[in-house]
Amino acid sequence: MIEQAISTFFDERKEIWMKKNQTSSMSDEEVLRLKAECEELLSLKKWLPDAAKRAGQISISTHPCTFSHPSSRKNKNGYVTPIIADAKRQNDGLLRSGNVEVESDALGNAAALDVHKFLNLEMSDGQILIKHIELESQLAKSLLTVENHRYESLRDGFLKMISSSNDLVTSEKIKQVYFPVKDDYEQLSILSNSGIMYHLKKRIDTMRFGDEVKEKRDKRKKGEYSESGYSEIYGLTTIGFGGTKPQNISVLNSKNGGKAYLLRSMPPVLKKREIYFPKSNFFEESIRAWEVSEIFDVLHRIASTDYNNVDIRDARIRRYGQLMDKVIEKMWSLRLVSSEQYYEKNSKLKSHQKIWLSHEYEEERENDDVWLDKLENDITDWIIKSYEKRINKKFGADEKKDIAKVVHEHREELQ
Repeated sequence: MIEQAISTFFDERKEIWMKKNQTSSMSDEEVLRLKAECEELLSLKKWLPDAAKRAGQISISTHPCTFSHPSSRKNKNGYVTPIIADAKRQNDGLLRSGNVEVESDALGNAAALDVHKFLNLEMSDGQILIKHIELESQLAKSLLTVENHRYESLRDGFLKMISSSNDLVTSEKIKQVYFPVKDDYEQLSILSNSGIMYHLKKRIDTMRFGDEVKEKRDKRKKGEYSESGYSEIYGLTTIGFGGTKPQNISVLNSKNGGKAYLLRSMPPVLKKREIYFPKSNFFEESIRAWEVSEIFDVLHRIASTDYNNVDIRDARIRRYGQLMDKVIEKMWSLRLVSSEQYYEKNSKLKSHQKIWLSHEYEEERENDDVWLDKLENDITDWIIKSYEKRINKKFGADEKKDIAKVVHEHREELQ
């Protein structure tokens, strides 16, 4: 019994052939003759021998030379040796061949791509057809037993897609590097792993254009609340291979429409950041409005929903916690520089903020809690007033209680 994947393959090809050759002016009798011709051409006994002859026009490769130059596949010495990298997986933290599981590519005559697709059909046992042919399984023997054709001849023809000559052939059109080795140089041909390129584009396209991302991006435009965000990738460069005929470069390049992405690989530009100890009020000088504006905007979107339940309340409390994280983060930054920047005589800070932030008051900070009570009130007032200033809307009594409760829960972290 023929495998379902093989039956589907031929059914699809028959449908394509009929659409290409059938015209609306044909009579019923002409259509019947056309269908009979289609069945004959795409029958196993007719198509398999022809496909076996064409299989050698396609070569499996993990690093196709045609990405360096479209005309690099052949030179005066014959076809360039197709490279199939068998790199081993290692826990070295590198994005490279062997560490990423991707499918192999194929290059060659675009007219033989149907043979490549056929040989890469996945059978019911999970193995692809070319592997069955290579191992001479019962499935392969049954498939390649065709009237008036030798089984061995058909098998050898299909296996040419994954075989290559023992003589290594390269091309002057491939990018070359001479690498120093002791007192001599080793010539290297620089090739691209097209499988990694293909899957990189596939993942980035999903990240940028997936249905879930589109929905969240639309919510952002409308100012609607979403429990989770989405990722953006900036600095992408698109590079094209093959022009109007990407299939002439490789199979995976054709699937990608001849496009691939280049990620920005420049080192980050680090700006020197100065931390200034507050002179009069921590909440006016040390936390800038833009640093917490997004949190307040999210709180506003939560408050703008038409319903109120435990999930909404929990979402608000998480945002209050984020504000507390920002306060505590700034607190530790200022304590680190307080020994260099705090001057008691010139400071107009309130006494409880001095105790909270300055290294000179460490002992008092540990032995007295009065300052901490005042600080909790400061933080609660800052959250409420900052929200009202930015959103022009007041918190309700229950919300204020929740804020005070969250601030109090971070009491130990403020010490």
